[in-house]
Amino acid sequence: MKKLEEMFRLQQRLNDETNGVKWREGVTKHGKIINWKRCIVMETAELIDSFSWKHWKNIAGGIDFENIKIEMVDIWHFVMSYILRFHVPQEAAKLAYATMKVSAVKLPTSWSEADNARIETLLEPFEDLMALALIKTDDVAYREELLEQFWECVDAVGLGFDELYRLYIGKNALNQFRQMHGYKEGTYLKVWNGREDNVVMQEILAERPDITYDGLMDALEAAYATVSGKE
Repeated sequence: MKKLEEMFRLQQRLNDETNGVKWREGVTKHGKIINWKRCIVMETAELIDSFSWKHWKNIAGGIDFENIKIEMVDIWHFVMSYILRFHVPQEAAKLAYATMKVSAVKLPTSWSEADNARIETLLEPFEDLMALALIKTDDVAYREELLEQFWECVDAVGLGFDELYRLYIGKNALNQFRQMHGYKEGTYLKVWNGREDNVVMQEILAERPDITYDGLMDALEAAYATVSGKE
């Protein structure tokens, strides 16, 4: 519960700082319409593209597990943002905890040719999440169902809660870092010495699993300085 509440509070702060105080009303500080559920749909589509589902190419391809985990964290940002439209962080954390659910579908830890034949089954949890996000309602029962489906997807991926928490903290810090360094203005450099910033962030987390949020921000700052010429 403490970790859930921390994540909701961090997401609220990120939204406040990047979108302005009216983001709960569905608009940014620049008057741009916000549609969190469409964000969930689009990020889930990106996750599905981590599977070799296309019949016209990558026929013998497998599955990009690491990218799927990152996409789940991106989806979590938008799910939390949507829930925070209606609940303060403490209430949102309680709702998220109460709706945790396991999945009947489990992604294989290693891909085999036989898995290609059951690709439709493996994609069901994620397509169900997309379908839910397209429904134009916002009542309490709907919010609960959306959260339940999200947790089903998390379980299907084999993403443990502690790993979700760690990756979320990392991605939240990176998103905050991007905003601080000109992401919206178009001056931010996303590729750092030949590697995407997302990869650098994951490497820092892997090397320092107990790193704090502030410590991660400092580590990102140090790494970025070698790219942007601030040293």
